[in-house]
This record gives sequence, C-alpha cells and structure tokens, in this order.
Amino acid sequence: MRTLRTPDARFADLPGFAFPPRYGDVPDQDGGTLRMAWVEDGPADGPVVLLLHGEPSWSFLYRTMIPVLAGAGFRAVAPDLVGFGRSDKPTEISDHSYARHVEWLRSLAFDVLDVRDVTLVGQDWGGLIGLRLLAEHPDRFAAAVAANTGLPTGDVDMPAVWWEFRRAVEKAPQLDIARLVQSGCRTRFTPEVRAAYDAPFPDETSKAGPRAMPLLVPTRPDDPATEANRAAWAVLAKLELPFLCAFSDGDPITAAMEPILRGTAPGAAGREHPTIAGAGHFLQEDAGPELAAAVVRFRTAAG
Repeated sequence: MRTLRTPDARFADLPGFAFPPRYGDVPDQDGGTLRMAWVEDGPADGPVVLLLHGEPSWSFLYRTMIPVLAGAGFRAVAPDLVGFGRSDKPTEISDHSYARHVEWLRSLAFDVLDVRDVTLVGQDWGGLIGLRLLAEHPDRFAAAVAANTGLPTGDVDMPAVWWEFRRAVEKAPQLDIARLVQSGCRTRFTPEVRAAYDAPFPDETSKAGPRAMPLLVPTRPDDPATEANRAAWAVLAKLELPFLCAFSDGDPITAAMEPILRGTAPGAAGREHPTIAGAGHFLQEDAGPELAAAVVRFRTAAG
C-alpha cells in the first residue's frame, strides 16, 4: 500500500485549533503500518468522549466543541480517519473499504489509546464507523451520541441529494474539499477556515480517501458491508446503554435516520433528544458549542 503524509507546514497557524497532534501506528491490513493522528484536551483521567468526523472533513471540525467538553471535565479525543487530516493517506481508492476503516479506528482507539467507558460522538462517516465499533465492542462504551449520521444497509435507497453529492465527487476532475464542507454548512467560511479544510490535501493524489468514502456507503442489499451493518443493528436494538440523537434542523441527507435510531436503541427511550437549530449537515461547524453542551448534559445525566 502506497501512502502519502501531508507536510506539517500545511497545518501551521490553523484558526482556533492549537491542539498539538499526537500519533500512533496501526496495521494497514496489507502487511505494513499506517500512522494515525488525533488531538485531545481535558484531564487525562476524565471520562473519554470520542469525537469522530466524516467525509470530507477532519478533526478540525471539532475545534469549538473540544474546549467545551474539556472545560466540563471530559477527555475529548478527536482522531483523523485514515486518508484525512494528519493521518496517513493511501493513494488508491481501492485501498479503502468500510471494514478497513472500522478496523483502523478500532486499532487506534482500543490498541493504541486503550480507551474505555467511552462516550461516542459520531457524525456522517464518524457515525457509520462509530456505530459499528459500538455494536462490535459494546463493553468499551458507556454512552453514544448520533449526530447527523446513520447506519445504512442498502435496503432503503439513499436520498437524492446524497446521490448528487456522490456523483459530484466521482466526476470532479479536481476535488474542492473546502467547497464540499461549505456546501453542508449554513455559516460562511472565512478564508482561514476554508484553508484549514483544504490543508490535509495538497494535491489530487492525496484525495483518495474523500473520493472513496461515498463509494463505500452501502446502497444495495448485497453490498460488502451490508451484513455487518445488519448485525450491528441487531445489537443496537438490544443494547441498553444511554443513547442520544442530536441531529440538526437542516440536514436532508440524514434526517430520516433520526427517528429510526431513536426507535431502535433502547437507551434512547424516554430521553429528550435535542434538535440543533440553525445548523446544516456539519452541525459541529455551524453550532459546535451547542452540540458540545448537549453532549455534556446528556453524559452528566446518564452518569
């Protein structure tokens, strides 16, 4: 597996993101290793909140949430998925699979960081991967927050707006990462924020991860990931741990998944699930402090 590593200079002076990067090696599942990156803040012995980003963002997305969580006494840990942020970037789309991303994150979280009693916060692909981890390793988790995400099996078609996004990513000769993130936000980026979302990707060769992810979403019942996701749903339907849905009021891609998650997870029953107002698909960007406050309230009440 051939990989690229974005030069450190690309990450200099990022707005509101002064957290020092940390690194760990995970097996690449092809005979080698990959370096994965994460940032964290808060007391080292505090309850862990695992903040998982999606496509095509990176841990920078959580920059306004991390201080709120850390200030409340939580250890906020935000990894970069393989192919994103400061993590190593396989250069071939075929190097990426749903199963590999689940295992890469599992290896970082449980083998490298050895986190336990974790509160999962997953958005977009952060939820597709995180909910699989939760279902496959429930003993590692204390609570879960699903925010504009889901766990597709391909039994129900994806929304038309998602298909438009997939086709745009597939056909674009040059992938404008910052523009893709901006299109999922209601706030307007400053030039500095736009540059921060572009920072991990200095050229087209480095963008195999963002190009691969839409292709990995199960869109048919015989998708390679379908059976594992169906098995995850079966576990989630019996799992009693506290479960919160914190979706925005402006995301046509994932809105239909919220009532399904709320109706499936036993730990979601009888709970007040907040709607994050004035936010689009990337609600961390539009309303990060509000989402972080909801996580703090939920986790504190859940005990």
